[in-house]
Amino acid sequence: MSQHSFQTEVSQLLKLIIHSLYSHKEIFLRELISNASDALDKLRYLTLTNDKYKSMSFVPKINIEFHEGDYPTLTLTDTGIGMSKKELQDNLGTIARSGTKKFLTNLSGDAKKDSQLIGQFGVGFYSSFMVADKVDVSSKKAGGKEAWKWSSDGQSGYEITKDVKKENGTSITLHLNEEGKEFANKWQIESLIKKYSDHIDFPIFLTSPEIEYDKDGNEKSRKLKTDQVND
Repeated sequence: MSQHSFQTEVSQLLKLIIHSLYSHKEIFLRELISNASDALDKLRYLTLTNDKYKSMSFVPKINIEFHEGDYPTLTLTDTGIGMSKKELQDNLGTIARSGTKKFLTNLSGDAKKDSQLIGQFGVGFYSSFMVADKVDVSSKKAGGKEAWKWSSDGQSGYEITKDVKKENGTSITLHLNEEGKEFANKWQIESLIKKYSDHIDFPIFLTSPEIEYDKDGNEKSRKLKTDQVND
């Protein structure tokens, strides 16, 4: 396990995002889906153009799953290019300063306008901390042998540990906070996908509990069901 402090710009950015975009916290899902789509695009391109990847099995998809209860979570998984240990550290622990500075410079104080800016400068991932106390990112680079997990509470830095993941791609698990637990909800997730992400080229699936009740209204059985949300 290796522990790291955030780059100064990351700490500054996290505070700004959480406070300036709080009224539009639902955009976190749009940003995570957009990042997943980019990762799928990158691998699709390689399977078409790079001999190393042409024989690789590639079934592009994004899956979202949530769990309710006392400790609600929301997990988004893609089968895209994935990240190595170094890429996890570079992409999530530091920020390209040009993008950061442009984002900070362009912040207007208008939450609606600023919520549109966040994806343009590659900092959309950090909107996760508006709805989560902790974020885990498990990733395996396509063609790589090892998987790694990046974990952070968005305050004290982050740690990177070895992980077990058979398929390439990335899984992001949000441990939802009090304000974020409303998103562990099938209707809420479906409506946000329709609102922000219906244009995504790749299939987006939602895995949610299907509950059967007895004649008295008591829960009889519960099973997970997966359906495609976008067209």
